Amino acid sequence: MTNQQIIERDNAHVAHTYGRNQIALEQGKGMHVTDFDGKEYLDFTSGIGVNSLGYCDPDWVAAVSEQAGKLQHTSNLYYTDPCGQLAETLCKRTGFDKVFFANSGAEANEGSMKAARKYSFDTYGEGRYQVVSLVNSFHGRTLASLTATGQEVFHNYFGPFNEGFAYTPANDYEAFLKTVTPATCAVIMEMVQGEGGVCALDKDYVSKVNAYCHEHDILIIVDEVQTGIGRTGTFLAYEQFDVQPDVVSLAKGLGGGLPIGAVLMSEKVAKGMGPGTHGTTFGGNPVVCAGANVVMKKLTDEMLADVRAKAAALRAGLSKLPHVQEVSGLGLMVGIAFEEGISAKEVLTACQNKGLLCLTAKTRLRLLPPLVLTNEDIEKALNILNEVLSAL
Repeated sequence: MTNQQIIERDNAHVAHTYGRNQIALEQGKGMHVTDFDGKEYLDFTSGIGVNSLGYCDPDWVAAVSEQAGKLQHTSNLYYTDPCGQLAETLCKRTGFDKVFFANSGAEANEGSMKAARKYSFDTYGEGRYQVVSLVNSFHGRTLASLTATGQEVFHNYFGPFNEGFAYTPANDYEAFLKTVTPATCAVIMEMVQGEGGVCALDKDYVSKVNAYCHEHDILIIVDEVQTGIGRTGTFLAYEQFDVQPDVVSLAKGLGGGLPIGAVLMSEKVAKGMGPGTHGTTFGGNPVVCAGANVVMKKLTDEMLADVRAKAAALRAGLSKLPHVQEVSGLGLMVGIAFEEGISAKEVLTACQNKGLLCLTAKTRLRLLPPLVLTNEDIEKALNILNEVLSAL
């Protein structure tokens, strides 16, 4: 089939909830992916931060294929080896005590907020259930995670929304103090607001919020759905901040290409989440966990050091390009702000035509390359961006 045939069939039968690029992708390997017309692209999107090892890493494919041929699903009524192995690895890597597995970032954030409210109910009783999130945040599209999202553009059409949420501007500690109340049970933050424009939080702000929350037993939930699993140069982005979260949500890059979510909890939070408090049919699926175990095994300190080095090289090159005003974010979670009059969407389309896949976030171009990119990949991407921007 051709690109056009794939696109026409999709448009006829798939709900139009996405603004798709007019490309039908057929196969990929490493940093490159090919469409149905045979055109090859250098991918700096990772499927929106998911393909952390690139396309079809041989070890990942082997592990997933072997597990799929052995045991594809059991439900959480039974134990499996890949699930337990992944939970053990995550706990040892992060210092958290327990993990709940879900299937997406939105599910992980839902579970995180439920766990926070359950802790508060068990400890303080009814009435202490408010979750404070940051303006410009994004936490998912299910109703509760959408309510927690601090962007009005996402709140159209779907009300009434859940009560018990409040919003405070990022990096404004005085505003934060005015937002929290005796009813506040948790604060949820992204260390880098991805969908909000790839904006990192101010470290002093995070430190002050951390101190206040621990003093008042307000749980800190760090949403690492997009920032986690090495994306920012450390295993989790919060390691670069003065913050000790009680709960962390993971997804995207953890599965390496298959759907997964995870809620990391300290013991004081986890002990309240007994049988019946939360659940999922597919969470902890053995095939998905087999793939995630490969990601975890490969994400060594040496690989993270390489991510930091590649990120520094990429950012240095981007800052020298025409019309670039700012390079934001952390590590390989990159936002590019252009001079007034330069459209990120137009830059994306032009890059796509030249064989480079990018993303946008609000008015910025966004890059989320696989963590396995090489210096040659960086040079090629910079050359394409330079060609595109020089022509504007």
